[in-house]
Amino acid sequence: MPAEPRNDDGGLRPTAQPPSSLTPFPLALAGRRAVVTGGASGIGAACARELATQGASVVVADRDAEGAGVIAKEVKGEAWAVDLLDTEALETLSLEADILINNAGIQVVRPIEEFDPADFRRIHTLMLEVPFLLMRAALPSMYAKKFGRIINVSSVHGLRASAFKSAYVSAKHGLEGLSKVAALEGGPHGVTSNCINPGYVRTPLVENQIADQARLHGISEDEVLEQIMLTESAVKRLVEPTEVASLVAWLASDHAGMVTGASYTMDGGWSAR
Repeated sequence: MPAEPRNDDGGLRPTAQPPSSLTPFPLALAGRRAVVTGGASGIGAACARELATQGASVVVADRDAEGAGVIAKEVKGEAWAVDLLDTEALETLSLEADILINNAGIQVVRPIEEFDPADFRRIHTLMLEVPFLLMRAALPSMYAKKFGRIINVSSVHGLRASAFKSAYVSAKHGLEGLSKVAALEGGPHGVTSNCINPGYVRTPLVENQIADQARLHGISEDEVLEQIMLTESAVKRLVEPTEVASLVAWLASDHAGMVTGASYTMDGGWSAR
């Protein structure tokens, strides 16, 4: 059996060497092509801006063609007007991307016995099947280049459950598992896959949730925040989209090359309970 490689001082020498140099921020992503789904607003728009600031060429993917165009113009990127629910078109897609941000999402808040099965399937399609199809489309080019970053914008609901959100919670739990499988398969090819798990983020999606919860419980929107949404959080405020985007950009960089199969909570302490 061959001896293990050792340094001159007798210590073990690593068999795989880390990158010889790391590009300092803010241009850590120069030369990288990033695709951001749901990029026309909220977390997606914040990610597009942050990735562009750090040098990436950004493709803003959204069914809102006008909104995608506005953000793409702002970041000097490219708009991709796409209905991600048209999964047949995605099945034959070849996606050229160094960085894939699976962010698009929707929400419906209803008790299970009142939940429309069509809504359940639609949420699972957009938030679990579509990330799978986009990974499938992007991985061949990532493998060929020996570099790739898959970043799935999950949720604290990928780790914890809440009542009345059966579709969202189950889809996010599924996304967590898919992300880990991609990490295991992609690791030998230089591709990492991770989830970010924010609590409630200040986005149009959450604003709609607040309104839905207010109607469901017969209370004001301020009371929804105080009595329902932030009760489990030690930090009593919404997460800002720019906070999520900052973590996305780090995970996309060479600095995070050894981070894969992870779930990064950004929930103000909710999941610490």
